[in-house]
Amino acid sequence: MAQAETDTSCTEPPTTNAMPRRPRILLAASGSVAAIKFGNLCRCFSEWAEVKAVATKSALHFIDKMTIPSDVVLYTDEDEWTSWKKIGDSVLHIELRRWADIMVIAPLSANTLGKIAGGLCDNLLTCVVRAWDYSKPLFVAPAMNTFMWSNPFTEKHLVSIDELGITLIPPVTKRLACGDYGNGAMAEPSLIYKTIRLFLESHPVSGVSDV
Repeated sequence: MAQAETDTSCTEPPTTNAMPRRPRILLAASGSVAAIKFGNLCRCFSEWAEVKAVATKSALHFIDKMTIPSDVVLYTDEDEWTSWKKIGDSVLHIELRRWADIMVIAPLSANTLGKIAGGLCDNLLTCVVRAWDYSKPLFVAPAMNTFMWSNPFTEKHLVSIDELGITLIPPVTKRLACGDYGNGAMAEPSLIYKTIRLFLESHPVSGVSDV
């Protein structure tokens, strides 16, 4: 399984050649308690990139919308349906895929991991993934209970998404929200940010600046 190299701070990495526009980052959250950190993740990225966000219905249970930066639009399943009225109207999950230079799913729950591995697309987030152009990077930062992480199904699902070209930002070992201690906690937002920033600086996108 491809694993991204990570760092522990949100400090600015060295810059590279300047180009016209900021990176376009599509951040997505699925239904894990780690989604309480989604606002912090959006803030980290919005200081450097253009950001749009997607959240599943379950993720919204944990996300405080007041923590989402004012310049970040948060899309939900409801927007997927209400934005389309007739043939010729734009399809939201296609428009988001076209817009983004990179997609980051953090947290990625066990349920959404299983859906992606199985090709299911029953909400906005999984529709974007099913329609994703894999010439563009897609990163995931799982978050789940230790026994869910070590479940044989998880290993099979990780192999499946690796074959798609999805890059893993591994979970970490710590005291989990449920009280258990072990591996399965989502990587910290600062570490996810640094991983993506360094990746884009070493794999520049045409027309994108490093600001």
